[in-house]
Formats: sequence, C-alpha cells, structure tokens
Amino acid sequence: MGARVLDVYRQEKSFGAAGDLQHALDLLSAARGGQLGPSLRIYQPRPTVAFGQRDARLPGFPDAAAACRDLGFEPLVRKAGGRAAAYHEGCLVLDHIEPEADAVRHSLARFADFAQLLAGALQHAGVPAGVGEIPGEYCPGEYSVHGGTEARVKLVGTAQRVVSGAWLFSSVVVIEDSAPLRGVLTAVYDALGLDWDPSTAGAAEDLRPGLTVAVAEASLLAAYGRYAALRTADPRHLERITAPGTTVFPTAAPAR
Repeated sequence: MGARVLDVYRQEKSFGAAGDLQHALDLLSAARGGQLGPSLRIYQPRPTVAFGQRDARLPGFPDAAAACRDLGFEPLVRKAGGRAAAYHEGCLVLDHIEPEADAVRHSLARFADFAQLLAGALQHAGVPAGVGEIPGEYCPGEYSVHGGTEARVKLVGTAQRVVSGAWLFSSVVVIEDSAPLRGVLTAVYDALGLDWDPSTAGAAEDLRPGLTVAVAEASLLAAYGRYAALRTADPRHLERITAPGTTVFPTAAPAR
C-alpha cells in the first residue's frame, strides 16, 4: 500500500452559513460514492450557532435562535447531537473526509487520535493545550481540546459522521476574538435553560497573545502533514460537488 495522501482544499468563498455546513455532508456523500478521495477542507466560517437536535426541542429554542440573530449569528440545527456551539471568522473549520470500506471500525479511535493531533498543533503554535472535557464547557465532549493551566478554556470541538463507505471528521478551532462567541453562547444557553460556565469560552490568542488565524493554520497543516502527505488541491473542484436533499436546517426565528 502506498503512502497516505490527503488533498487540501482551502475554501476562500463561503456558501453561506447553512451552505458551508451542508457542503461537508455533500462531500461525505461524494466520498462514499467514489467521487472524492481523502480530503481536508479548511475554511473560516460565517458567524454561526450550530444547535444540536436536543436543543431544538427545548421550549426556549425560539428565543435562543432569535438571540443569535440579534447578535449577528446565524442559528442552524445540525444533524448530529451535542449542544449549541458558536463560531465565526476568527475560527477555522477543518472537514476531514475519507472513503473507507469499514468506516465505523476506527470511529472511536479517530476522536482520540485527531484530538491529540489538534492539541499538538496548538502546542506548536505556542498555546498550552490538552485533551479532555472541562467542567462547565459549552457543547461538552470527552475529546474537546482545551487550553490553559489553572482556568481552562475550550479551544477545539470535534464531531464525526460515519456512513457506509466513508467518514467525516469535523473540527472547529477557535483562534481569535472570543468575546462575541462568549456573548452569543451566554444568551443562547440562558434562553435554553442550560447550565454552563462562560469562562470556558475562549480563543487560542487569549493564551498566546498575537496568534493569528494564518499562523494557527500553518501549525495545523504541519500537524496534518505528519498524518499524511499533503497535496494542495483546487477548491473549485469542491464547488462542483453537491448532494440531493437538505440535512442542515436553518431556523426561521427573526431578530427581536
């Protein structure tokens, strides 16, 4: 078997908040169908709050969605579980897609392995980072990447979707400008009636002043370069990939 190769697509043109989230699922479908090989899509997202399915069933959801719009964030409901997570242009989204015959076999190991990869990339950028859920974090997860020593903040959230023949591993890395994220998450979790600790919402630059998205991206790509040989690919190829059906649900809640 040859060395692993990963095509890297740096998406500069946004499809919109809902379109960007949906496109990851389109790419997963393409990988499953043999139209896309192992790929890493990187982009800076529009201001978005991605709600979990459980959030959408809570009585406070309409108020939470309206609060997002008030603060300039697009409220969306993602297919996967988990709780509300917020991101904007100061973040990087990494969608890692690979076709694999037995995609479910290593699904748990992927969470652990890629969390360590991402933590290592942040460490290389000068950020004290580790892996594990921290008390009171938003959208809690066992494989969250956190930063800091005493007071710790969540820096990366990950999610995975596995289908027959392919998998998608998505990571959101918070690098710059944590204040708007903390503000919208506070409003959202208050409306939903969920407990959390706002001090856990931070960004990598809070721990390593002066860190930029560009510098963090270089460290992330260097870390992925130890996972596979990276090959720069034309993002226009991804723009031609779409899949039928809608699995990301924009909300209709207006700003108040």
